Amino acid sequence: MPQHSPAAVIVLAAGEGTRMKSATPKVMHPIAGRSLLHHAINAAAGTGPEHLVVVLRHAREQVASHVESIAGVLDRSVLVADQDDVPGTGRAAECALTQLPEGLTGTVVVTYGDVPLLTAGTLYALVEHHESQTNAVTVLSANVANPTGYGRIVRDAAGDLERIVEEKDADDEVRRLREINSGIYAFDAAVLRESLARVDTDNAQGEKYLTDVIGIARGGGSRVAALTTDDVWQVEGANDRVQLAQLGRELNRRIVEGHMRAGVTVVDPETTWIDADAVIAPDVTIQPGVQLHGACDIATGAAIGPDSTLSDTEVGEGATVIRTHGSLSVIGAGATVGPFAYLRPGTELGTNGKIGTFVETKNAQIGAGTKVPHLTYVGDATIGEQSNIGASSVFVNYDGVHKNRTTIGSFVKTGSDTMFIAPVTVGDGAYSGAGTVIREDVPAGALAITEGRQRNIEGWVVAKRPGTAAARAAQMAGGAAEASATTDPAGPNGPGSADNADNAEKES
Repeated sequence: MPQHSPAAVIVLAAGEGTRMKSATPKVMHPIAGRSLLHHAINAAAGTGPEHLVVVLRHAREQVASHVESIAGVLDRSVLVADQDDVPGTGRAAECALTQLPEGLTGTVVVTYGDVPLLTAGTLYALVEHHESQTNAVTVLSANVANPTGYGRIVRDAAGDLERIVEEKDADDEVRRLREINSGIYAFDAAVLRESLARVDTDNAQGEKYLTDVIGIARGGGSRVAALTTDDVWQVEGANDRVQLAQLGRELNRRIVEGHMRAGVTVVDPETTWIDADAVIAPDVTIQPGVQLHGACDIATGAAIGPDSTLSDTEVGEGATVIRTHGSLSVIGAGATVGPFAYLRPGTELGTNGKIGTFVETKNAQIGAGTKVPHLTYVGDATIGEQSNIGASSVFVNYDGVHKNRTTIGSFVKTGSDTMFIAPVTVGDGAYSGAGTVIREDVPAGALAITEGRQRNIEGWVVAKRPGTAAARAAQMAGGAAEASATTDPAGPNGPGSADNADNAEKES
């Protein structure tokens, strides 16, 4: 464990978040592919604490289940504490202490579930500063242009932290201060426990303030301090949808910039959105209008976009994906996808394969070098290597009750507009003619055709659709044909034509 890892981190996430105006708990709203709470817990876990506690109240069961899933992703223990009816951050921290060992020593960090840009590095720096100065309390502060709504940092004549005053309890002089309390603290565990027992609710809000621990500790002769961060975004919370969008855009800007500095070409960062869990290798090119959601993994030399959205999709080296929507899919090295392709979950395209224009795939394994070029649906299918599926083909996988599977071998060539009525198997090297409906298995090397002679019913349009434009066109074409039939096949200027006869008389 690092020297300055805290003994515990407490994440406060009990608030209702009414300004979100949402049925979804505030801390579960997502940016960059993770909930606000996931970002907060991830930062807290990054400091390597022995104990990590999340305090809940509003939508308790829903948020607790979410915390459990986050803990699974992080592969570490995350405890849950329930805040009772006593309001305030001080009471929330006090409830969290009930989940920690009674004799716990060391540093306890308190942070929030709605500050998604806060990093483990900043928390670690707070702990390091706190312990190196042997402080009882260290608060993370920031200087902001508009401090409205925040508690203010009040310093004494020597510049040391004197107290923190909540805005509703502040006079005009204090409200003019621009250094604000982020609400993020490092406490000596014993000081926190002892001080909270002395905090009351005698204030404008009727709450048990965590900030009162500052005055109690200072009054007892302990050292308190404020560490100022230059990165104000890290202490910004999301209280409504506007702030959520602002934080999302800033976090995305940082993610995209990080990838560019690591060797990724992003042609237009303003229109590129990349989630926090995406992995992108150097020398990848991302064109405008690309969104990479979830755990996308893009290998070296791949080119994505323009106008493509991929979710939890793996793209191999040198592959190209253009104007495509794909999720839970695998695209092999050197493969090409799009434009206007739709890759649904379970799609696996092999090395140097192709999924082309207006092709939809679902639960389909497509072998190396195989091409599905255009206007085709491939659902619940396995296709071997180096095969070619003709345009406008459909893998008919649903019989109205069950989904059935089609198996196509390697080096198969199927004609345009082939229908595969699953379950059916087409052997290696087989062919099908255009318009074939395959209802039975096709042996290796066979040609499958649906035989049916073409029959033309002469005069049907004129007889059955009289007065229509089609009928008139047919009648005119019929008249021209009759006129042509009365003349020499060689044409109006042929040897037997009247014009040629006249010419012959003139020549004689």
